Amino acid sequence: MDKKFKRTTVTSALPYANGPVHIGHLAGVYVPADIYVRYLRLKGEEVIFIGGSDEHGVPVTIRAKKEGCSTQDVVDRYHKIIKDSFQEFGISFDVYSRTTSETHHKLASDFFRKLYDKNEFTEKTSEQYYDEEAKQFLADRYITGECPRCHAQGAYGDQCEKCGSALSPEELINPVSQLSGAKPVLKSTKHWYLPLNKHQDWLKDWILNNHKEWRPNVYGQCKSWLDMDLMPRAVTRDLEWGIPVPVEGAEGKVLYVWFDAPIGYISNTKEICDKNPEKYGNWEKWWKEEDTRLIHFIGKDNIVFHCIVFPAMLKAEGSYILPDNVPSNEFLNLEGGKISTSRNWAVWLNEYLVDFPGKQDTLRYVLTANAPETKDNDFTWKDFQTRNNSELVAIYGNFVNRALVLTQKYFDGKVPALSEITDYDKATLQEFADVKGNLEQLLDNFKFREAQKEAMNLARIGNKYLAETEPWKLAKTDMERTASILHIGLQIAANLAIAFEPFLPFSSEKLRKMLGMETFEWNQLGKIDLLKTGAALGKAELLFEKIEDEAIDAQIQRLERIKKENEEKNWKPEPIEGESTIDDFAKLDIRVGTILECQKVPKSDKLLQFKIDDGMGGRTILSGIAKSYPNPEELVGMQILFVANFPPRKMMGIESQGMIMSAVDKDGKLVVTSVSKKVANGSRVG
Repeated sequence: MDKKFKRTTVTSALPYANGPVHIGHLAGVYVPADIYVRYLRLKGEEVIFIGGSDEHGVPVTIRAKKEGCSTQDVVDRYHKIIKDSFQEFGISFDVYSRTTSETHHKLASDFFRKLYDKNEFTEKTSEQYYDEEAKQFLADRYITGECPRCHAQGAYGDQCEKCGSALSPEELINPVSQLSGAKPVLKSTKHWYLPLNKHQDWLKDWILNNHKEWRPNVYGQCKSWLDMDLMPRAVTRDLEWGIPVPVEGAEGKVLYVWFDAPIGYISNTKEICDKNPEKYGNWEKWWKEEDTRLIHFIGKDNIVFHCIVFPAMLKAEGSYILPDNVPSNEFLNLEGGKISTSRNWAVWLNEYLVDFPGKQDTLRYVLTANAPETKDNDFTWKDFQTRNNSELVAIYGNFVNRALVLTQKYFDGKVPALSEITDYDKATLQEFADVKGNLEQLLDNFKFREAQKEAMNLARIGNKYLAETEPWKLAKTDMERTASILHIGLQIAANLAIAFEPFLPFSSEKLRKMLGMETFEWNQLGKIDLLKTGAALGKAELLFEKIEDEAIDAQIQRLERIKKENEEKNWKPEPIEGESTIDDFAKLDIRVGTILECQKVPKSDKLLQFKIDDGMGGRTILSGIAKSYPNPEELVGMQILFVANFPPRKMMGIESQGMIMSAVDKDGKLVVTSVSKKVANGSRVG
């Protein structure tokens, strides 16, 4: 950290309290933020970690409408689920509050009023969609229609979830209100706007000239916005749920959630400081003193708000510091598909904690290893299993277990003496002598994926050292050398307990207890005297456990069910092609027949051979539906429809005398058509 900073304020994006947190949120925001904060604390630096639920805006009102309950009920329920999940997962917030708190309402209202009194807003009357049946203006998410880009149905007024395009309600084809189902109309309404164009010049200089160290994805997105002319952005909207606009004549209007939510970082800081001033001091030192460094951890969909809009708000107010860095990640996908809360295509944190109890660090490790720091990345359950079993268990856990178990076996569970250091020992120790400097370089620059890899390399060094020195064999002939090897092995393990603390806090705490480490500080990392000779070790336990195929298969099957459900929801019949007349239909002689025999055609993957009682002496028909009927004998006895007047055709050396009629189901499978009531074979369909 730059020497001019005495303290660091770290914020993490406020999740909407309209559903649980999923792995995309964790990988994009909360795990990297927690790694960074734990690192600063380990270094003894003054830091505060701010989190909280975003409880205003349209998403929570939509959830309430969907569930048939009050909006307050929704935010109360999901705030608790999110807060409890974060706590169990080890996200070490100093405060996790909410934007429905009294502290937040007052601070956000006062913030708006100060900008209003300074004439920092402009007033504008515009036409917006209005639902005449529900008698209210419609937020973007309350309007759906056909996407003008990909023509998917059900696109929202702000985004199409199928193609990902950002939209405005006016662009939708055939827009419909989600409140009443009626077609909305345009109606005039007055709102207050933050004139971002007024701030464009200083924003350009501040970001493009003074923050070239920001991640390329952050810097690039900011540049693309700043290269265009910034436009005024509404800070109020017509809604019942939210913080009332504190201006006369603004009845029925609330602060726009994008304006209200980031102020939540400030109000949550004030809340914890007011409750515990002895520990945290006055809240203003975390937000207004020039020797405080402000860091925002966010996902890429929030870059513009935190790098352009929120700084413009803070600058307009006049007394706040601006963010020093905004280490935004890209998106994490799930099994090759975009995570979608509306389609339930996600791994939810609260469910993971139930399905994999005690394995918080496994998920933290995998999400960091696959962190989408510079580009979108993918989470798969097989990779999750492999990284746990092949890296955490087989490398890190195996090394620690060997060192502790052998020490208990040969030295009564006490740190043995170091009597000699061979050239091989020196070479091994030299390999991790620079680990502290390497980790600092990476963590200070928000390269968490590479930093965790560096920590795991230390475990690889330890694992390799014990594997090649084989103290279990030496113990038969040279106990003194065995003692030296295990002494070094235990010192490496103690270093791992420190190096992995920011990444894997639960296993690091467990390892420290097993090693009897009373203190652990960042400046101890890289030293080889962390454990004193003769010190008693705790009981050796497995640091990590293997994850079996059954647990992974259950998760994969769950996703397959969800995928199938989504396909069924989204399925629509194919459009009717062309026109036909009664004369065209009359040319087809469609009859009813009973299947007497059905079998696969040898050397063909597609064809089934049917023997049909057609009421006219019988016939053979071949049909390419074998993949839809792996057990063709199940069709025997069924009365089906077939076209009787197609000319005979040879396939695979067999003459086919007609065509079996089938329907293509929504899953793509062919289903033989039949009659609902038994009729005479040979009966004509018309």
